[in-house]
Amino acid sequence: MNFSLQPTLENERVVLYPLQENDFEALYAAASDPKVWEQHPNKDRWKREVFRTFFDGAMQSQGAFRIVDKATGNTIGSTRFYDYNQEENSILIGYTFYATSCWGKGINQAVKAMMLEYIFQYVSRVFFHIGAKNIRSQIAIGRVGAEKVAEQEVTYFGEVPKLNFVYEITKEKWEALKATRQAAANH
Repeated sequence: MNFSLQPTLENERVVLYPLQENDFEALYAAASDPKVWEQHPNKDRWKREVFRTFFDGAMQSQGAFRIVDKATGNTIGSTRFYDYNQEENSILIGYTFYATSCWGKGINQAVKAMMLEYIFQYVSRVFFHIGAKNIRSQIAIGRVGAEKVAEQEVTYFGEVPKLNFVYEITKEKWEALKATRQAAANH
């Protein structure tokens, strides 16, 4: 692997900083609302001790980010790169969550676009694990252009396995979607 799983990424709306141990309190403040997790496979992740397990897994992954809203300077969520597969030339993006104050504002699409732009310099396919009952995230990832390709039991760090849907987007599809959006913007 000749690329970083934790670069600092920035666009006009957000900055993704490599997650640090001292980010726990700021990230927990964004995660402590039960509404954030209501469709997630682990619905009690808003509890401090349960979130601590999630955070420890994020730190061990060495691919996790703290997402900061540039307008406010607030920590608004987290996401990560994980499970790089050199043979398949693929990686996963996931473990993403946002504070409810960010919902419906295009933040997820802005974050995913920035991550895809970065990682497609190094891989040709990106996969996403999304909880089987997490309709909100399934719709959101469809808006990015990913398509459901499988179902899989996923064992999150320190947790029991849960059914997830696997979504995929290829570099070719991403480039085609970008070209279509660019053409539409120019007309």
